[in-house]
Amino acid sequence: MDEPSSIALVRLSHLGDVVLALPLFHALRERFPRARLAWVVQSEFAGLVEGLEGLERVVRFERRGGARAWLALKCELASFAPQLAVDAQGNYKSALVTLVSGAPRRVGLAPRDWRERGAWLAMSEYAAPLPPEREHAMDRTRALVEHLCGASELRRDPALRADELERGRRKLDELCGAGAAPLIVQLSDERDVRAWPLEHALELARGAAALGWSVLLLSGPGEAGAGRRAAEQLREQPRIAHWVAQRGLRELAALFSAAAEREACYVGPDTGPTHLAAACGLRVVVLAGPQSHLRTGPWPVAEPSARGASPHRVLRSPLALDCAPCFSRRCHRPDGPLCMRSIEPRAVLELARHATSPATTR
Repeated sequence: MDEPSSIALVRLSHLGDVVLALPLFHALRERFPRARLAWVVQSEFAGLVEGLEGLERVVRFERRGGARAWLALKCELASFAPQLAVDAQGNYKSALVTLVSGAPRRVGLAPRDWRERGAWLAMSEYAAPLPPEREHAMDRTRALVEHLCGASELRRDPALRADELERGRRKLDELCGAGAAPLIVQLSDERDVRAWPLEHALELARGAAALGWSVLLLSGPGEAGAGRRAAEQLREQPRIAHWVAQRGLRELAALFSAAAEREACYVGPDTGPTHLAAACGLRVVVLAGPQSHLRTGPWPVAEPSARGASPHRVLRSPLALDCAPCFSRRCHRPDGPLCMRSIEPRAVLELARHATSPATTR
């Protein structure tokens, strides 16, 4: 088949998965430099891909918009007229979007690798099946990259412009002081089963500051309440800064990239910002409870792992919990998510010390 003149990449959600699809975008752009590229994504994550060099169009999908949203999506995709649509998500919703695109060539994962069985029937072409040892979400991206582009090296960054990165440097200086390389701690939404308790995050911040580290406590819109409580409780604590209710995914990526230039370290649960931090080059300590870092943790797979060397580290509960990882969005234990609650701040601090020396954070 001739090279496509227009390509639609379908990766709707969630933030971490959109981050993990960035290598597919970069590979498609390199393999088909003359093709027009569009990315179909849910509106709440569109900010990350807007501004990507070489991306002609961001097609926003309003997931709660009902029939009207589907009609608007179909009209916009019809105006773009993709010759190739790539489903990087692998469920019924993304399969329907790929079908609605009208692309004659529709590529997805091998049928056995789809998250929702039967949805693969909407495709016209498939990547090779994943071997059992390739269980990470990035392996799914790699399978599509290899099938379509024949590439093995994955470019994972969000392709920040020079002005975006400079703003990230200035924001980091504004928050933490000129030249600071802070320990960045992502606060949690307590409604999320992956949440690390706020009191643990505060204890970690106090302990790191006592060792001479600069600390930045970070909260997005979903963690704004936790961010405000942290700022109130630590208002007299030197060396601890707060970015409360941060908005703007490329602004966040710029700050992460600036911190990575200074060899800073990031601590957080297995959520979207953690994947973005890793993609921007930060060394990550991931707090893993209901998830497995081998499947959904930061890439490259955090050590300890048989997948090879990685700058990232994983910390799990010291308790022998037969329910973890459970991969569930809700905890069914009567005493709640003990897998996250039992991860002690002192253990996190010790692991972070191996990634970043206090002397480099001043």
